[in-house]
Order: sequence, then C-alpha cells, then structure tokens
Amino acid sequence: MRMIALLLLALPVPASAFTTRNGMEAAQTGPTEIAVAFHGGRTDTDYWCAAGDFAQRAMGLPVGTRLWRASPKPRGAGQGIAFTLDPARQAEGAGLSQWGSGPRDGAISIGAAVAGHCRVLLLFWQD
Repeated sequence: MRMIALLLLALPVPASAFTTRNGMEAAQTGPTEIAVAFHGGRTDTDYWCAAGDFAQRAMGLPVGTRLWRASPKPRGAGQGIAFTLDPARQAEGAGLSQWGSGPRDGAISIGAAVAGHCRVLLLFWQD
C-alpha cells in the first residue's frame, strides 16, 4: 500500500485540481483518496488543512468525516502527501499526535483539519 501512495504522489496533480483555502492544490485520486501536491515552504499541517478543505468543499463531505494520512513518514523532498477517508488505507505511524477526547487512531475529522490547521492569511498593502 505504501508503494501505491508513493506512486500517486510521483504523478502530477491533474489539471482539474482544486485550489484550497490555503492556496495549495488537491485532487481526488480514488474513491477515498486525496492527494495534496507539493508546495515548497509548507508544513505537514498545511497539507492536513488542504486535504480537509478539499474533502469538505470539493467532495461535500460532513465535517465529522475522519481523515487519515496515507503517505508514510517522512515525506520526501519535493513530494506531496496522500490522505484517505478509509482507515484500512492509512500509513502506520503517520497520523497526528492527539490530545483530549476522541479516538486515538491517527485521524482527525475534516472539520478539525480545517479549523485547527488552516491559518488565516492577512494581507496588508498600501495605496
């Protein structure tokens, strides 16, 4: 399964890719798979934001839907990250550390991915 995730990330994201609220590109690559293309200078949490935003806005899924990382850690230089909605396809040990209540399965809800990992960018300019 890791090989499949790596092969998906080696391919360019389709032209029909969705631009997420943090400016990254995401696309559905299978019935339960989401690929977020590489974007320099971004942290892993930016990829979680993009995957959650894609699942919520492009796929129309409810905010309580669980999201797992399908790409093994560590992410290679120049590689994006694959995510899955299927717990059977998660990469072992690649999930997020969690605090508080709820399942400790390495997943977070797509609502938590967006609310907790999508940073608000404020742009200031002078006329």
